[in-house]
Amino acid sequence: MTVRTAELVMAIATMLISIAIMWKSTELSIGWVPQKGPGSGAWPFWLSTGMLLASAATLVRWFLRATPESRSEETYISRTAFYVVGVSVGAILFLLIATNFIGIYFALLLFLFFYLRFVGRHSWTTTLSVTIGVPVFIFCMFEWALTIPLPKAISEPLFYPIYDLIY
Repeated sequence: MTVRTAELVMAIATMLISIAIMWKSTELSIGWVPQKGPGSGAWPFWLSTGMLLASAATLVRWFLRATPESRSEETYISRTAFYVVGVSVGAILFLLIATNFIGIYFALLLFLFFYLRFVGRHSWTTTLSVTIGVPVFIFCMFEWALTIPLPKAISEPLFYPIYDLIY
């Protein structure tokens, strides 16, 4: 895919997304509500209208070949970059799916371990430090400091002794 083709695809995609958001926003009030202000759908509607206009301008400039990107026939993304993006998307998808089954903390631990060690090729010291430190920090921040429970799925019983200490 060339840079020129990628610009066309993104302009069309953002136009379609804008139209969908505008359409959905009209289910709410998009006008002025007397003595209250803008309706609850006003901001999404008008922001997506702006996005639609910007995308339309990009499309016009693409047809006119008015920008360096609209004239470029260079490759948009290399195979190596595409591979890294694909692996990243797969790893994040795993994180999201695993959160439902084993909880956020263990899913995050597995995600960080894989990403740091195998994608980032970091040292064992860095990998283990971050892999253990980040979930512990997030647990302390959300569960203890903010008292906002995050999903733990089947791993919840493992946290009962910790709850006894902090509550």
